[in-house]
Amino acid sequence: MGDKIATREAYGKALVELGKKNKNIVVLDADLSKSTRTAEFGKEFPERFIDMGIAEGNMMATAAGLATCGKIPFASSFAMFATGRAFEQVRNSICYPKLNVKIAATHAGVTVGEDGATHQSVEDVSLMRSIPNMVVINPADAVETKAAIFAAAEHKGPVYIRLGRYGVPVIYDEADYKFELGKSITIRDGKDVTIIAAGVLVSEALKAYDILNKEGISARIIDMHTIKPIDKDAIIKAAKDTGAIITAEEHSIIGGLGSAVAEVLSEEYPVIMKRIGLNDVFGQSGQAGELLNFYGLSADNIVAEAKKIIKRK
Repeated sequence: MGDKIATREAYGKALVELGKKNKNIVVLDADLSKSTRTAEFGKEFPERFIDMGIAEGNMMATAAGLATCGKIPFASSFAMFATGRAFEQVRNSICYPKLNVKIAATHAGVTVGEDGATHQSVEDVSLMRSIPNMVVINPADAVETKAAIFAAAEHKGPVYIRLGRYGVPVIYDEADYKFELGKSITIRDGKDVTIIAAGVLVSEALKAYDILNKEGISARIIDMHTIKPIDKDAIIKAAKDTGAIITAEEHSIIGGLGSAVAEVLSEEYPVIMKRIGLNDVFGQSGQAGELLNFYGLSADNIVAEAKKIIKRK
């Protein structure tokens, strides 16, 4: 794994590159453009950038209106406010008419750090996944983020992209990386247990793989970058091949990646599984790395849970 880059940083750069290629790209922000990195697009294309102020609901409704005029709007704010404060507009003004709006929300999860529980969205995937017509993406690194932004722009319909403040290792090589909506990536193969991760926790899962491998345990690592529509085929194959599934996400275990995987397994091929995430609690103020450890989202905890679940097979 390479240098650490926050996915929000990759988003800002991808927007500028996308804006140069497609004149229909417009960007809206809710007075957080320096933090979401949309300010880079605003500097390059001021005529296609709108700062809506602290009014997320209005921003989503405006984005919907722009979409009806043939524009491809990217609306950004912190995940807590893009999904929580503006839920009604996202549901009724964007998803119900299936408009071509992209919601790129930054500062998701506990790795927001010192901002604390009020700004640490651990429910956003659950909220967005529950709305008909919405696609939900949680990229693992800077390379995947750029590819996801370009794929979102090509997709016709609403897309939610979950981004972070925390610097995460670069996993992929941009030269040969291919992103496909709804298709996961098996980064490491294995036969004893499968670890399905998204976002920040993909790099933690890879660290866990190295630890387990040294101890003679063979783990399959799947990057489930698209949580909706989810890659059912990869989940079922992993269940059949390894007989045990762990999910790892920087999100509540209720309604997120773990729930999505459990839904597939319960209906298609039940095996034992463990969901790693926040256990129905809020976040708190602290340094990002410390919070990952505190909430059991680190590689060490993934390793411990992998050993436990293998014994249950």
